[in-house]
Amino acid sequence: MFGNVLTAMVTPFDDQLKVNYSAAVKLAQYLATNGTDSIVVAGTTGESPTLTKDEKLALFREVKQAVGDKCKVIAGVGTYSTKETIDLTQKIGDFNLDGIMVVAPYYNKPSQQGLYEHFRAIAESTDLPVMLYNIPGRTGVNLLPETVVKLAGIPNILCLKEAAGSMDQVSELKSSLPSSFTIYSGDDSLALPMLALGCSGIVSVASHIVGKQIKQMIEAYLKGDINRSLEWHLKLYPIFKGIFITSNPVPIKFLLNEIGLNVGGYRPPLVGPTPKEQDFLRSLLKGFSFSQ
Repeated sequence: MFGNVLTAMVTPFDDQLKVNYSAAVKLAQYLATNGTDSIVVAGTTGESPTLTKDEKLALFREVKQAVGDKCKVIAGVGTYSTKETIDLTQKIGDFNLDGIMVVAPYYNKPSQQGLYEHFRAIAESTDLPVMLYNIPGRTGVNLLPETVVKLAGIPNILCLKEAAGSMDQVSELKSSLPSSFTIYSGDDSLALPMLALGCSGIVSVASHIVGKQIKQMIEAYLKGDINRSLEWHLKLYPIFKGIFITSNPVPIKFLLNEIGLNVGGYRPPLVGPTPKEQDFLRSLLKGFSFSQ
């Protein structure tokens, strides 16, 4: 229901590191016309740990108003607190959003039963479609397939962003879940392998700058042109890997600034790329054209 290419949007800041809402509107409109089917706002790529609740709410509202029906908007509401996540979710009821993404609670490392109860309570607090988000490398806990299967029984939990990096885990998920349950890759470089396992697309960082190309890669695969999709994957692979040369979203924000989509800097504790990293990132842009 969210399409094939979802972009985990960065959060632009001004010179005082306040949220730059006008830049966020411009970026969202750019994404909506450059390959993105749905925008995820205030996820980890959006520096959610350093955003206040009021900033998140304002971003959800501004981005949805900016793109209207051109692109779906998913609110990143997940935190390490079930209560805080529910409180935030209940404040977006009149924003006309298309869904919420809920990351596994980070740092406190709940059990699988704790994860189930967390996601269940949040899903039952809203009528919006829910995307689960599993990224053990960031959260310290792996949302296991058997827990996802239990959660899939809750009517509005409809999809999963899977970023554990294990194709065995994806295979287990696909063999255990109903066909109506959608799985998205959470890693750009694994989009094509996960398509081969029956997944539906990507929640992408690279789509900020190569969204049209990623869409062509996925469309080629879905049409059965496997060789063409592989050609796109191999061409895009240096970008898929290179934008994680340092902590996300530092590289992608640097590249967006380089191509004229001014998204500003980074809130501490994040810092900008080193001079060596900047040279490397600029080299990634060679061979690609970017329209605005």
